[in-house]
Amino acid sequence: MADYKLKVTTGDMQHAGTLDHIYIILFGTEGQSERTKLDNPGIDFKTGTTRTYTIKSSLSLGKLLLVKVEKDPFLVVPEDEWYCTKIEVTTPEGEDVVFPCYRWISRGEMVELRGGKAMKVFEEEHVLMIEHRKKELNLRKSLYQWAITDDKLPQNSHFQDISELPAELRFSASRSHEIHRIKRKTGAELMFKGLAGSNKEWKDITDMKKIFGSKKTTMSEYVSEHWKEDEFFGFQFLNATNPNVIKRCSELPPNFPITEEMVKPFLKNGSSLKMEMEKGHIFLCDQKIMDGIPTRVKDGNPLHMTAGLCLFYVNPEKKLIPLAIQLQQNPSEQNPIFLPSDTETDWLLAKLFFKSADLLECQAVHHLMNTHHLAEVFAVAALRCFPVIHPLYKLLIPHFRYTLHINIMARKNLLGSDMTLSEGSFEEEGLTELMRRALSELTYSSLCLPENITARGLETIPNFYYRDDGLKLWNFINSFVRSMVELYYPSDSDVCKDTELQEWIDEIFTHGFLRNKLSGFPACFNTVQEVVKFITMVIFTVSVQHAAVSNGQFDYHSWMPNGSIMMRKPPPATKGQSSMKTLLEVLPNVGDTVKFATMTWMLSTKYTDMVPLGTYPEELFDEPVPKQMIKEFKAELFYLSEEIAARNSKLEVPYPYLDPAQIENSVTI
Repeated sequence: MADYKLKVTTGDMQHAGTLDHIYIILFGTEGQSERTKLDNPGIDFKTGTTRTYTIKSSLSLGKLLLVKVEKDPFLVVPEDEWYCTKIEVTTPEGEDVVFPCYRWISRGEMVELRGGKAMKVFEEEHVLMIEHRKKELNLRKSLYQWAITDDKLPQNSHFQDISELPAELRFSASRSHEIHRIKRKTGAELMFKGLAGSNKEWKDITDMKKIFGSKKTTMSEYVSEHWKEDEFFGFQFLNATNPNVIKRCSELPPNFPITEEMVKPFLKNGSSLKMEMEKGHIFLCDQKIMDGIPTRVKDGNPLHMTAGLCLFYVNPEKKLIPLAIQLQQNPSEQNPIFLPSDTETDWLLAKLFFKSADLLECQAVHHLMNTHHLAEVFAVAALRCFPVIHPLYKLLIPHFRYTLHINIMARKNLLGSDMTLSEGSFEEEGLTELMRRALSELTYSSLCLPENITARGLETIPNFYYRDDGLKLWNFINSFVRSMVELYYPSDSDVCKDTELQEWIDEIFTHGFLRNKLSGFPACFNTVQEVVKFITMVIFTVSVQHAAVSNGQFDYHSWMPNGSIMMRKPPPATKGQSSMKTLLEVLPNVGDTVKFATMTWMLSTKYTDMVPLGTYPEELFDEPVPKQMIKEFKAELFYLSEEIAARNSKLEVPYPYLDPAQIENSVTI
């Protein structure tokens, strides 16, 4: 008689335990055990507990391969899903094998767990494991399917409601309760103040401070005090929520007819625009991607959004300031070039319209499409193409936590008819068109930060903390990914013969980038280096880049005069006709302002179950080497966090958004 000792661990999150019966069958190279009920005196599977059991077998099972777990009802009561963390088995020969689970198991469900070293498809030897791998992937492909919402946008999962998601992909109970609590509290506060749903106009711009008296941050207060300043306007194109669009300018676009006389008063004494361009001190932001997209009609009146151009200058004090703004693409007498020497309200309006278009582009393109949508593509492809024993599944799956859940919510709550983002100046079709254009122009190199920074000529622009922090994080992630990938793929030939890896990248190229060869995205992998670079980009995109465009939303955009996704009046066509009253007429009314400010609060909230970058609470790797790599990666991020905190303590306007402690491991909000 052979005894197998089992340690079964139940997760410590809310409602992880179960009263149901749990049965186990062990499979080895020499046979299988009897189906055995796990039953000790008392309640076995309490939240946060580890219980020990013995399974007897008439003979040794040989090398352990699989553990089959079954969950059957104890009583006719509502479903109580069980969160099993792991099952550890000690064989009669004294070998310890860990079978990671880290998932919810439903009543009547059978789950087969694999243990031991991560394994690629061509390394499988035992016929049972070869068949198990095929069976698992067939099941995954039937469970996770692609859906086309628009034939010019990345495809997404076929799930239409969060109730359809497998339990392990849904928010935790604590996350769901926290979201509902925040929504209720925020809604009650605004209703009490009489602001939510109000159709009243703002009488004075300072009245907007009443919206979030209890939720203001140090930075949101700073924005409300400094939003008019040119230096702060320029600073935001480097270090606010959209550091993705500005680039060095060595020659003016032909549709931006700025003359030397226009900008000479704002340049260094004795200098010229031509000279400053040659020195690399002139930068441009061009919003041509917004041009020609129809705006929606609200209450019988058309809303407005511009597609402007803004020229920036790094002055002798190393501050980035705006030099000139043209609010439409085609120059004309009705489309003047606004300058800092214009009246205060003319210049403020020009900056407001430009900043508003920048915010809308950021939300639709750089936030929603380039992080949320792409994260879903990477995740669905991984769920379909990698079995759980695959080393890249183990590496990547923590970076897809909650992504499908939040994206289903985003499609319902941000983009649908009468939803928040589509209640701006662009309705759903306009936002979709904006994303279509962006995807058609998206390149692989633009998602790889070192190449992106070089292509935009931003290597030396001063006070660019997004670049400084982002490049360090890219390098740390790249080093970590390289060590992991090279451990499991010692040679290029290993990459080429991993059919599951090749299928993963092909699905991403097909369903995410629509087989656009001009984009530069790979359709297959030929070398280890190609795999390292691509996985670095994936992890960077779903963690660091998402934090860069998301974490500062409330800080910078709850104060609506600093940029609104809804503009109620057209941009000024002549100079000298505006006043502060004009600005208030352009901005949303009280109720809409509150709605958009609430959106920024919800999209910037940090939840108590947040998992920071570099933290892998689920021990999916059993081998000591990858465990050590994770430990070293986490240590590097810890020291970077201290370095960023020390720098920020010396800055008037800190940049905390790429502090590793503030970066979530995956797209979850």
